[in-house]
Amino acid sequence: MDLPQPLLRGRLVSRYKRFFADVILDDGRVVTAHCPNPGAMLGLKEPGMGVWLSVSNDPKRKLAHTLQLVETGDGLAGVNTMLPNRLVAEALAGGRIPELAGYASVRPEVKYGEASRIDFLLTHPDRPSCWLEVKNVHLRREGALAEFPDCVAARSAKHLRELEAMVGVGDRAVVLFVIQRTDCDAFAACHDLDPVFAAALDHAADAGVEVLIYACAMGTDRIEIERPIPWRR
Repeated sequence: MDLPQPLLRGRLVSRYKRFFADVILDDGRVVTAHCPNPGAMLGLKEPGMGVWLSVSNDPKRKLAHTLQLVETGDGLAGVNTMLPNRLVAEALAGGRIPELAGYASVRPEVKYGEASRIDFLLTHPDRPSCWLEVKNVHLRREGALAEFPDCVAARSAKHLRELEAMVGVGDRAVVLFVIQRTDCDAFAACHDLDPVFAAALDHAADAGVEVLIYACAMGTDRIEIERPIPWRR
């Protein structure tokens, strides 16, 4: 997936009220950017970190700039939680996730469960339907280990219960964690920040929900799903 070009580089001044980030651009201008991430952004919101912003010419937007990438010292991390579904859609169309290949139809945002919408429903007349939930991952604290979530994620635990229900009726259910970082080679649920979600993930996997983790190749011009990495239970 190509990122809007050109991206502007700067230094983070402050991320506040969840959806705002003040940035000093490399050309000296100070701008307030939209931060498309409601999470805690642990390790990715420290003043002085290098960041990359996209720019929109839409006159209806209140903020022209959007925070897209943060420099981590070992690479880049994507903070835009709107991108993983687009990355997955592109990867599915290109056959880059072998575990999810071979379906005749891919439908996004299908209603199911407890007033929820599944990210993708994959269907084929000759095989069970596949309910696919996508989760964005950008937390790394120790070593090369990616973790999810970075704060309490009750809604995500609910999604896992709904996926279990799909397995219970004979369908296939998958949760796909998309690692928007270039510096991770394994994944784990974050037990200390959300033990309820971590337990729910174990329970869902034991009930037949498939857990896939894919890391991304990332640059300032393009992000794409690249390779599977292991889950450390």
